[in-house]
Amino acid sequence: MSTKKTAVVTGGSRGLGREMILNLAENNFDIIFSYHSNKAKAEEVIKEVKALGSEAVAFPFDANNVENTTSFIQTITAYQKEKKGTPNFDFLINNAGTGTYNLIADTNESQFDEMLHVHLKSVYFLTQKALPFLNDSGRIINISSGLTRFSLPGMSAYAIMKSAIETFTKYLAKELGERKITANVVAPGAIATDFAGGTNRDNLEKRAIIENLTALGRVGETEDVGGVVAFLCSEKAGWINGQRIEVSGGMLL
Repeated sequence: MSTKKTAVVTGGSRGLGREMILNLAENNFDIIFSYHSNKAKAEEVIKEVKALGSEAVAFPFDANNVENTTSFIQTITAYQKEKKGTPNFDFLINNAGTGTYNLIADTNESQFDEMLHVHLKSVYFLTQKALPFLNDSGRIINISSGLTRFSLPGMSAYAIMKSAIETFTKYLAKELGERKITANVVAPGAIATDFAGGTNRDNLEKRAIIENLTALGRVGETEDVGGVVAFLCSEKAGWINGQRIEVSGGMLL
């Protein structure tokens, strides 16, 4: 029976989530993560974690359906109880997400509601349901975006929800202080993934614009973010609480 600490990561089969998981595994943590639909990609991540000497398991989770938060918590706590003799875990990283690109004038209610459900309601209520099972002195890390500090046309609905998550995180830090649980935000800048159609990765014109707007002169990569999340779960980060840490290479300073 493994005595390692356990991290729960939503949206871990690809992109930023995958990189977070691998960095956490390198820090000797076991992993429980969710995937939306691509089980094959999730299995690949599990193999990579096991190659690093840690255990991993993946369960499906649809963040667009808030009712799924209850069943997901029930699933992962039952797994923990079977594998480790306790339903509890140590770290919760709310990463699952999707993007929409629409100007305010063109955004319809369905698109807005998807951003609301995925990026705000599911995070709020998944965290709420996880709290009884989060060990004291644990960590909560919520993933936001550089778009809460600077504004780019077409991303209003997404950015609004991420701004709300940043406020939510400060309240978590305040309300969970007695349990010595910290809550922080990691806010990536423009990262080369398939998020929002993969334009940061594939659109050369957009990449050139980002490079010119960023102090370090390049588009971010997934490996720029994963290590920051792992650091916030380490003993060295125990006095960081209620903070927004932007990982953008100095974009739009």
